[in-house]
Amino acid sequence: MNFFVIAFISILTVLITPPSKVDEDWESLLDSQLTNWENYLSYRHKPGYNGKVPMDENGKEVLPIGYNKDENGVFTVLEEADGPVLRISGEIYGSIFTKKSYKNYHLKLQVKWGTDKYEPRMELLKDSGILYHSIGEAGVEYWRSWMLSQEFQVMEGHMGDFWCQASSAIDIRSFPSEGDKMSPVADSTQPFRPFQSGGDVFCLRSSNFETPGNGWTTLELITFEGKSLHIVNGNVAMVLENSRYINEDGIEVPLIEGKIQLQSEAAEVFFKEIQIRPLKELPKDYRSLFDE
Repeated sequence: MNFFVIAFISILTVLITPPSKVDEDWESLLDSQLTNWENYLSYRHKPGYNGKVPMDENGKEVLPIGYNKDENGVFTVLEEADGPVLRISGEIYGSIFTKKSYKNYHLKLQVKWGTDKYEPRMELLKDSGILYHSIGEAGVEYWRSWMLSQEFQVMEGHMGDFWCQASSAIDIRSFPSEGDKMSPVADSTQPFRPFQSGGDVFCLRSSNFETPGNGWTTLELITFEGKSLHIVNGNVAMVLENSRYINEDGIEVPLIEGKIQLQSEAAEVFFKEIQIRPLKELPKDYRSLFDE
């Protein structure tokens, strides 16, 4: 008799116990139709490019391909057993970028390298990037391919580096550079140092946290009110704050909101499980990294 009572109580408990809460804050940005994205393609850059508008054999300026004209399939989606995977061929410089602008969020995705490389990076490391707080038109920086933005570098051995894009600027906890001999290196124990045009525009991540053997690497970008964190496989690779840009009048303007770009930069790369969720505050586990 006791057995049946216990069994009945067990079944009743299962029926009345609410299911464990599913974290519905995360929004998937990747589907088979790329419904959350647009794209921009500029040029098939050649070795020796110097930042000027490319010219044809007759000395005439070559126009960029432009917006949403991906006839070569630079951006495609592969349907895998565990979900869609974005393939960026890298054949042409440019980006796929979100239709929406985002502010105060946690972005999470996984990345893995393909095998193909193109000029001008045939003998260089495979390269891509996450460009955040992207505003304005594409093609305003050195490679004439991307929007004004902050860059979370995606590169072999350099996941989490930083680059200024166009006139963007930011402060990073880092060791100082030594002129042309040594780049600044991120370190969470160091003071914040400025990065902007006319000074340092590049910073190395604190360490290499990339998954060995070209396994999937998890990247996270946390950004809140001008502060941001570059996180690689759960490790903080860089601490940044005071995101801004220099406008045409030379005035610093806060840069804390914008679209998200994923770069096509002469190397084949795959992204999956691209998710984002809004933040109402900086996560507690990371707040002390910004304490003075």
